[in-house]
Amino acid sequence: MTTASLDTGVGPLLRGWRERRRLSQLELALRADSSARHISFIETGRSRPSEAMILRLAEHLEVPVRERNALLLAAGYAPHYRETSLEDPAMGALREGIERLLRGYEPYPAIVVDGCYNVVAANQGILMLLEGVPEHLLTPPLNAMRLTLHPQGMAARIRNLAEWRGHLLAQMERQIAHLRSDSLRALYEEVAAYPVAAAVPEEQATGATGAAGNDAGRPPEDGPTHPYFALPLQVEHDGRVLSFLSSISTFNTPMDVTVSELAIETFLPADAETVAYLGRRSR
Repeated sequence: MTTASLDTGVGPLLRGWRERRRLSQLELALRADSSARHISFIETGRSRPSEAMILRLAEHLEVPVRERNALLLAAGYAPHYRETSLEDPAMGALREGIERLLRGYEPYPAIVVDGCYNVVAANQGILMLLEGVPEHLLTPPLNAMRLTLHPQGMAARIRNLAEWRGHLLAQMERQIAHLRSDSLRALYEEVAAYPVAAAVPEEQATGATGAAGNDAGRPPEDGPTHPYFALPLQVEHDGRVLSFLSSISTFNTPMDVTVSELAIETFLPADAETVAYLGRRSR
């Protein structure tokens, strides 16, 4: 995902990150216990920063771990952060911890993705939501954004697709503004161009018995029946509309590129009907 050219000096790269964070040279200098003059000399190439200075500036500029390595390489230093495959034996404890977390969250959905939303791990709750998705979208490597927004994927069953799609695209836009990632931008352009799937017909969502026979039916047209405090994902499943609130977690102070780009997304039931339905399915 690193897009910085190694032929580019570290000075222009640091200046780019500073401008992206909307900081003046003086503001950055104060944060990094330096001087505006020294920051200026680094950015113009008149001074070669030490490895420690690069890492300190990168910390205050909130530069992603992968890009901190790119800054060091541009300055002629070795990368500071390793990039270890999740399949490496050294990652055994991490893999086991992630798998235990996902299993422990069942029957509620939970998923782990990398920096480009490729699926690293998922639990049975996620597999339930993917029931009926065409096989060609389930061929590895799975991508959570494609699975969600493709018109043949979950999008066709998401009842509040316009709102949820807008939320996901805005989330990706914020990440693109924060990162230097051509692959993430390409993914954004791909999924943003998908035609918006038509809404699920009401009779399909309510089932043959009608809305009164459902455990989690579609909210009436004049507004939701539940006071949601965050945007819910409302997805049709097995003749019901299930509602979830999404939460995303990342690892604190990662020291490995791979770990720094992992995100764990959990889906908490947003109403009692969804809780009851998932509870019955898990028995």
